[in-house]
Amino acid sequence: MMILRALVIALSSIPVARAFVACPLSTVKPLASCLHSKKGDAGDEVVQQQAFAAGSFVEFVEKKRTHIGKIDTVEHKSSGGARYHVIDSEGKKFNIPDKDVRYAISSPNSPGQATKLYDEFIAAQDTPVQSIQEAIEVTPDLLEMAWEEAAMEEGSSSTLTPASFIELVHAHAATAMEKYLAWKYLQSDMSHIFFKEIKSHGRVVSFKAKTRKAVDAAKEMFCRQHQDDNEICFV
Repeated sequence: MMILRALVIALSSIPVARAFVACPLSTVKPLASCLHSKKGDAGDEVVQQQAFAAGSFVEFVEKKRTHIGKIDTVEHKSSGGARYHVIDSEGKKFNIPDKDVRYAISSPNSPGQATKLYDEFIAAQDTPVQSIQEAIEVTPDLLEMAWEEAAMEEGSSSTLTPASFIELVHAHAATAMEKYLAWKYLQSDMSHIFFKEIKSHGRVVSFKAKTRKAVDAAKEMFCRQHQDDNEICFV
């Protein structure tokens, strides 16, 4: 009995701060880790940054140049930040921090589908705005209609993601490439008339509808610079 009591006392004296912190499983495929670890006091807690999974296709910036590549491996620094070893479309290798990733697409499980999507991703990188409009079948009047719809909503509902933009305009779920092309299109000068870019971790992730007053001012300025060479000035 004395031995049992001594064992209970010994176990109860272990500091709670030394316990491991469990991380719930993520259902988001591109995210690789959300592990929490504790070192000593609570103030020494290090939270590892959520990272894109190895195999993901990414658009990234290196020395002000934009590349398309595949994440080969993911590395977590002691500070909690993530770095990626990426192989670009020309076979060159890069070691980049998470902040240099501008856009990411999860790789399909099928090798054939993955290769097709990656090739389309590379081809779309330098697509001009006019060609993007044609590819996703969006006209200036549809862009303005999407803004009007979003502007009527309040709070977060007035913000569109590339996926929700395609769904709003075409009433169908967006493909991976439609999302990427919409993401590029919504960053164009024309789209900036109606929407403001919203960033997370340094990346543009969504687009918030501007007020009517801000749109009128931006449209006037845009049409002065582009004169009569753009349909939006007649919408």
